[in-house]
Amino acid sequence: MARKKRIEEHENHERWLVSYADFITLLFAFFVVMYSISSVNEGKYRVLSDSMVAAFRDPARSLEPVQVGDLMRAPVQPEETPDRNKPNIEVFKMPQPAEQQEPEGIDESVQDLADSIEASMADLVDDGLIQVRRDKRWIEVEIKSSILFDSGSAGLSAPSAPVLKKLADKFKGLDNVIHVEGFTDNVPINNFDYLSNWELSAARAASVVHLFTGLGVQPKRLAAIGYGEFRPVASNDTADGRARNRRVVLVIMSGSDARVSQRLDHLQTLREGPPEPLGPAPDSSPATADPAS
Repeated sequence: MARKKRIEEHENHERWLVSYADFITLLFAFFVVMYSISSVNEGKYRVLSDSMVAAFRDPARSLEPVQVGDLMRAPVQPEETPDRNKPNIEVFKMPQPAEQQEPEGIDESVQDLADSIEASMADLVDDGLIQVRRDKRWIEVEIKSSILFDSGSAGLSAPSAPVLKKLADKFKGLDNVIHVEGFTDNVPINNFDYLSNWELSAARAASVVHLFTGLGVQPKRLAAIGYGEFRPVASNDTADGRARNRRVVLVIMSGSDARVSQRLDHLQTLREGPPEPLGPAPDSSPATADPAS
């Protein structure tokens, strides 16, 4: 009987991959172990460091140190014995600077002026077109721009004349400084007269100032200020909010704050005075000759 021919097995040329994979796995495990040994837990290290710093910096917790031997002590008077249960803390109150101290009282003349304005313009106050706000050092008279100006214009409208005339009659007999502040909404100006809402708000404040000076209010007591759209009192997302932001505010300072005008007068006096010399005066004594020369 013939012997069955043996089939030769095909030689596998990729057996090296098994050894290579085992080697890579062992190498990865080795680096993982090395990294776990070398890494430091920063949280635990910081806790340990803080604990050691607190332990070394903490003052002695014992009120009396340990005495060695017999130490003679001076007698302590009963009234001078400290109470250990009561902390020895003295409260020191820092004095307020002069500019931060509250005023001693309310300026009655300014408050009477606020009452008079509210009484004479009760209809406009009830309609929400004029609002009077009080403070210890000033009052604010807020006027909606709808009764003073047309849209995008700084020229006073016809209905604004009687309103501003009533206010000017009340301001004539006062010596208080008056700031006229103009405000607008955030809608960009759309004409060639004003570059931005800043110019429009300043021009509207200046129009009110010019009218007041024409009605007898002293010009040196007035100031025109334009804030533009950057100090809103309501959101500009709605038509009602934009209408509230378009306003003119008259700020009447109290008598104590009227010294702003006095300071300006003093500066004007200094400007008109003789100029001070820039350096020391030249020596007018005759020069003496040097014997050595």
